[in-house]
Amino acid sequence: MTPEEKLEQIKRNTEEIVTEKELKELLAKKKKPAVYIGTAITGKPHVAYFIWVLKLSDFLKAGFQVKLLLADLHGALDGTPWELLEKRYKYYEKVIPLMFKSIGTDIKNFEIIKGSDFQKQANYQFDILRMSTEVSVNDCKRAAAEVVKFGENPKLCGLIYPIMQALDEEYLKVDIQYGGVDQRKILMFARENLPKIGYKRRIELMTPMIPGLLGKKMSASDEKSKIDLADDEQTVKDKIKSAYCEPGIVQDNGILAFVKYVIMPLKQDKGEKFIIERPAKFGGNLEFKKYTDLEKAYADKSLHPLDLKNAVAHEIDNLLTPLRKHKIDIDRLAKEAYPTK
Repeated sequence: MTPEEKLEQIKRNTEEIVTEKELKELLAKKKKPAVYIGTAITGKPHVAYFIWVLKLSDFLKAGFQVKLLLADLHGALDGTPWELLEKRYKYYEKVIPLMFKSIGTDIKNFEIIKGSDFQKQANYQFDILRMSTEVSVNDCKRAAAEVVKFGENPKLCGLIYPIMQALDEEYLKVDIQYGGVDQRKILMFARENLPKIGYKRRIELMTPMIPGLLGKKMSASDEKSKIDLADDEQTVKDKIKSAYCEPGIVQDNGILAFVKYVIMPLKQDKGEKFIIERPAKFGGNLEFKKYTDLEKAYADKSLHPLDLKNAVAHEIDNLLTPLRKHKIDIDRLAKEAYPTK
C-alpha cells in the first residue's frame, strides 16, 4: 500500500482523527507504526466489539503493529471486583482472537497485552504521581465522565483512570491510540498532559458508538440491547426480531448501524454484495454494494424492516459460527468471569 492508500484504509468509518495531518506525516515517515486500543475488562464482549476488531484489522492491513490492551486494573478502577479480574482477562483473551478469525484477518502483527504486567512497575507508578501534580481533580473527572461510573459518591479510583490511560500510550510505545468517540475527552486529556511530564503527544483516532437493539447505546450491562458473542442461533434471531427498527426511520436504528459499520465493510473487503432474500411475490431478492443505497431503500420504505432483520440475523450468525466451535470453553470461562448472583 502507498501512504495514501493506507490513509484511506485507516480513515474508513472513523468519526474523528486528531490530527489527520499528523497521521499523514506518520504514514509518510514510519514503515511500521504502532497503534493500540485499550478495553477495561468489565462487561462481557458483544457483537458491537466487531466495530473495533474491524478497525484494528484496517490497521493491520495498513502495515501497523497492533496492540490490544486488556486493561485489568482499569476494570478494577471502574468497579470490577478484584477477585474477578484474572477470570475476565482470560475470557477476553479467549474470545477476541476468535473474532479476528471470524472476519478472516491475519493477526501475525497483533498482540494482546495485560495491563497489570507493566502498570505495577515502579517507573509507571512514579509517573502516575508526576502527572497527578500537573492535573486537577476537575481535569480528571471531566476526562473520565463518559467512561467511568462515578455515581453519587465518586471514589478516588475514577480520577486515577485517565492518568493511567494517558501513560499507557507511552509505556506501550505506540504512535496512535484508538477508541470509541465516547472516549474523546480522555484521549484529549492524554494529548494535553503527556507533554507536561516530558512525553510526546500521540495521534488519537475515534470510531462512532452505535445504537443498541433498543435504539440506544449498545451496552454490555443491558442484555436486551445487545447480542452476546455466546448467543445461539435462535437467540440471535429472537433478539434481532424484537429490535427497534421502525419502517423508514434511520436515526437510532441499531440494525442499520450494524450493517453500516460491520456487515457492509466486510462485504466490500471480500468484493461481495449484501443480499437480502425475499420471496418472489414480495419483489425477490435485493442486492446492495454500498451502504448508502441500502439506507436510501430503507428510508423510502422499499426495504421492509423484517426482511432487513432476517438478513442481518443471518450475517451475525455467520460471524458467531467460529466462536460456537469453542462453546464449551467460552461458556466455562463466562460462568467463572460473570457469575450470576
